[in-house]
Amino acid sequence: MGCQQGGDQSSAITKGEVKLITLDPSHFHAALVQKSMYPGIDSIVYVYAPQGLGLNEQLNYINQYNSRPENPTHWVERIYNGNDYLQKMLDEKKGNVVVLAGNNLLKTEYIKRSVDDGLNVLADKPMAISTAGFDTLKQAFADAKEKGVLLYDIMTERSVAASILQKKLANMPSVFGELEKGTADSPAVIMESVHRYFKEVSGKPLIRPDWFFDPLQQGDAIVDVGTHLVDLVQWVCFPDASLDYAKDISIQSSKIWPTPINLSQFSKITNADRFPDFLKKYTKNDSVLLTHGNGSIDYTIKGIRTRITAKWTYDAPAGAGDTYYSLLKGTKATLEIRQGAEENWKAVLYVWPKPSTDTSGFSNNLANAISDINKEYPGVSLEKYKNTWKVVVPQKYDLGHESHFAEVMKRYLQYLKDGKLPGWEVPGMIAKYYTTTKALEMAQQ
Repeated sequence: MGCQQGGDQSSAITKGEVKLITLDPSHFHAALVQKSMYPGIDSIVYVYAPQGLGLNEQLNYINQYNSRPENPTHWVERIYNGNDYLQKMLDEKKGNVVVLAGNNLLKTEYIKRSVDDGLNVLADKPMAISTAGFDTLKQAFADAKEKGVLLYDIMTERSVAASILQKKLANMPSVFGELEKGTADSPAVIMESVHRYFKEVSGKPLIRPDWFFDPLQQGDAIVDVGTHLVDLVQWVCFPDASLDYAKDISIQSSKIWPTPINLSQFSKITNADRFPDFLKKYTKNDSVLLTHGNGSIDYTIKGIRTRITAKWTYDAPAGAGDTYYSLLKGTKATLEIRQGAEENWKAVLYVWPKPSTDTSGFSNNLANAISDINKEYPGVSLEKYKNTWKVVVPQKYDLGHESHFAEVMKRYLQYLKDGKLPGWEVPGMIAKYYTTTKALEMAQQ
């Protein structure tokens, strides 16, 4: 499972162009993959989808990117919108990389069918939202290895500058020491995200499909955006480690709770004038939808006590968007990312030395660490903040969430060229989806 060696498809890609297939796009992340152009990717994209909002919004976004004044893209979308779109895609096989972002209940089947037909897959998170889906996904990874194709998920949060720098400092013993073990009441790793139902994407209000609010189709918060948090725990704290979910992950507790959305808010998000019948079981007095918008997991990973929490609200405070918080407790220092009003809603990394740490020696070690970081990220600096330090990141490294999809695509293109993923990625993905789906199963019980 560690390395998916190149087979027929990946070998073909190393010799020619990547040809994209977009399958049933019903989430805006499918369009954001195409917000940029990439060397080595054919500009013709084959789209297979049913008629409806998802396809219409996908094409609207692509047209917007193609017609913008600065750095316009030049994608050409070839559309098939018959009801047999999935089988038609498999029969025609006009591309070699399937891009998936949409209904998460259907996504796991799409992944499995595409891989079994010898197609590479780049899938938006989450790739599985239930224990049954996890079992299917695990088999899909085994099949991908056998077929010689690359199955990979879109983890944009690894491209956030504050997270990159937190990871680097957490792996510098002179500054961070070692990761503490933590306790049940005081975990060593705490990560939390807050997402918004009503938001703008590429400068216009996002219209979400009504099924987005169905946990059976979109998934509860801890198996949806919680995937990003579990991924960051693994990526930041255990870089390059090939995790074994059966040995390295132990879930102590998990919980889920709703976010109320009234009909007026629901209508603004979806353009629908009523709650559909499949959501009625989640409504109160037919006027308030109790969405599955929040979840938390307490677990240990390689013996480290960890807590992740995913939350959703209707909208954001003025000037804000989705926000993120991260706390890592080391034996020499604590690394904290905040993204609140004081930070102007930008993710900012703080370094807090432990009270017992020699201040002068720590300052020198931290300055040397930033100097080393500057070799890769010139311009990163330190600023005194109360009794600690703030890591200052130049604007050129903070281009926003939408730009991160291009970073993921560039990484994936390199993996396709290499004919394999890094050895730790597949075990890490399997561990990640085990953590989220098992935690949901526990919370539901």
